[in-house]
Amino acid sequence: KQPTSSLARSKSLVMGEQSRSPGRMPCPHRLGPVLKAGWLKKQRSIMKNWQQRWFVLRGDQLFYYKDKDEIKPQGFISLQGTQVTELPPGPEDPGKHLFEISPGGAGEREKVPANPEALLLMASSQRDMEDWVQAIRRVIWAPLGGGIFGQRLEDTVHHERKYGPRLAPLLVEQCVDFIRERGLTEEGLFRMPGQANLVRDLQDSFDCGEKPLFDSTTDVHTVASLLKLYLRELPEPVVPFARALWSWLNK
Repeated sequence: KQPTSSLARSKSLVMGEQSRSPGRMPCPHRLGPVLKAGWLKKQRSIMKNWQQRWFVLRGDQLFYYKDKDEIKPQGFISLQGTQVTELPPGPEDPGKHLFEISPGGAGEREKVPANPEALLLMASSQRDMEDWVQAIRRVIWAPLGGGIFGQRLEDTVHHERKYGPRLAPLLVEQCVDFIRERGLTEEGLFRMPGQANLVRDLQDSFDCGEKPLFDSTTDVHTVASLLKLYLRELPEPVVPFARALWSWLNK
């Protein structure tokens, strides 16, 4: 379990970047499009104070700049071989939206005590923190079949073909099969919300490359909410924008 005070840390990945990311800094523009960008605060390792920096996620690298308009990054963090974790606020940091990036990749999803090499970051809001954690987690786990929330539908289907021929992601098939079996007579299906904490846990499991199973104790509204969340976070809806516009224009 995470310690109550998440600010009590000695060093950060910023101090260990050169040992964790040896060699020259990669050229950001050669790593593909920007996956996410925005202001975050990072904690300095010695003074324990916060510095606001402009962070840019490209490929599997997280760059940070002193200013939004700067071209050369101040530093970077290589995300492969790391894990990202949301941190509950402790008594010393109430109301802060904290998360950390620490060493440890696939198979090390369980929460661990504060790591001396963790990079501690603070977002401006709960939603902003969740967006960053999801974007970073997608980069870390996508090569292993995770990070599917917010991923393009065709990319997910293409990757999952190693499990056999399919036309829809495993998550969609699993949710639809469960709803067909247990939910067709359920009142308020897709209208009544499921258990928010369980929906989040299931989302995290699928995003981390796991394939959690539903059983007789699983609430059908929770499964329906999970399916709605997946569809809502697709970069492009199931009916693509272009096709929807074409249909509307040809009414």
